[in-house]
Amino acid sequence: MPIDKSVFIPVDPDTAFSLITEPERLRRWHTVAARVDLRVGGGYRWTITPGHSAAGTFTVVEPGRRIVFTWGWEGSGPADGSSTVTIILEPADGGTTVHLIHAGLSVEAAAGHTEGWIHYLGRLEALAGTGDAGPDDWAAAPDPINELVSAEAALAVAQRVLAGLTAADKDLPTPCAEFTVSALVEHLVGSISGIGKAHGAELADDADASPEVRVANAAAPTLEAFNARGLEGAVDMGFAVLPATTVANILNLEFLVHAWDFATATGRTLEASPVLADYVLGLARNTIAPGMRGKSFAEVTLVEESAESLERLVAFTGRQVSNA
Repeated sequence: MPIDKSVFIPVDPDTAFSLITEPERLRRWHTVAARVDLRVGGGYRWTITPGHSAAGTFTVVEPGRRIVFTWGWEGSGPADGSSTVTIILEPADGGTTVHLIHAGLSVEAAAGHTEGWIHYLGRLEALAGTGDAGPDDWAAAPDPINELVSAEAALAVAQRVLAGLTAADKDLPTPCAEFTVSALVEHLVGSISGIGKAHGAELADDADASPEVRVANAAAPTLEAFNARGLEGAVDMGFAVLPATTVANILNLEFLVHAWDFATATGRTLEASPVLADYVLGLARNTIAPGMRGKSFAEVTLVEESAESLERLVAFTGRQVSNA
């Protein structure tokens, strides 16, 4: 049963093609993370929402005109990969009509995918029309959740803040006393990359890219490799052999706590679900040992009893919350 949907967006076909194929653009409306090898026979992997990644192969690539790719949910078995998505870009007065056809779905699968495409095509319209689709509510509070699913949700939060950083922000101090904004970006990229390398991920860093792109380029392959490995056993990090769950916990803290650091340093508002913040606070309590205080983490700071989940999390990591 095919899905057939069209939306109009006020951009030219070449820009529309970029919005539906380039990882940096896809992260603005459709994905948490994206790997794209844009050629016939090339593959892709898109983390649509935390814990749910689609993968497939491009079969037609016509820049500015059309793209066709196979579609399947990772971990759902080969039968899911039999569906095909075709996106046709048609020039229209003042912009482009984006025509999407998703064929090869069962009746049951078509119902869920229809809801999904309506949601994401609406976000594409918002991005093209206003420049910002906003945070994706579907990515905010994953259920069910585990250490890797929450890390993907925390990454989505971090990327919203990182995307807003400008060159004027780079020398601002952050709540991490030893780090300016630019130094904290370097720390974050290095920490994620270290975890990725321990999992055999192929990483490439462009120091001239924006902070959001640099973090995304480290995070996407790291999370893909980590998901392929799973949470069982231990990981040799070079400096120590740690339980895989502990390494995943560290990723959560790197993404969400440093997102708060960047937002606080630049006077921006951080939007994070209390469900996610509460979960990551639980991970922090299982990860930050007393002996780490005064070294990797400062002592716990006090917050008001009415403090929100995110404030309690950052206070536990030693940050000073302004309303305490």
